[in-house]
Amino acid sequence: MLIIGIAGGSGSGKSTVVNSITALLPESIVTILPQDAYYKDSSHLPPEERKKINFDDPSSIEFNLLIRHLDRLRQGQTVQMPVYSYLTCTRARETITVVPRRVIIVEGILILTNPRLRKRLDIKVYVDADADDRMMRIIRRDIQERGRSYLDVLQHYENYVKPMHLQFIEPSKRYADIIVPQGGKNQVAIDVLASSIRMKLSISQL
Repeated sequence: MLIIGIAGGSGSGKSTVVNSITALLPESIVTILPQDAYYKDSSHLPPEERKKINFDDPSSIEFNLLIRHLDRLRQGQTVQMPVYSYLTCTRARETITVVPRRVIIVEGILILTNPRLRKRLDIKVYVDADADDRMMRIIRRDIQERGRSYLDVLQHYENYVKPMHLQFIEPSKRYADIIVPQGGKNQVAIDVLASSIRMKLSISQL
């Protein structure tokens, strides 16, 4: 089994990189664990308090559960991944069954900030992109997918996204084995990464 971590700032193009790599590999060998599924449940908080949650701070992630699930997958066990809603800031009662496969991709902005998780990653990738490009993607995404107004997005970016990126996410780039510049637009880097994965699998497991 090969465990790959793909990190990068919010709006950097991580999902595009993950989707592109997955498309270049046999579908049956890849399982994806998104960090976003492991945000701590906030159903105990009133709605107004939930709006103040800092999703860009490592303390918002239940890393112990994510690491436990990753360890179980490595041992060949299935896990029940949480389902998290940004709209309500709560976990759903239902879960998603995740099965172990030869390639596990762990994806999220904060995955390289946790030392215990980093130790479990065979390949650590950081998707880099210009701040302006990231901000434009964040604006579109938060309005379309998270129900925020334009002013809410700007305020959230100023109060949470930018300072947390500078404090936690950008510094985690130094732990990466591979840095993908230009985000999801860098097809050359994506092809090289996919080739590296195929090579490692052929050497160790094919």
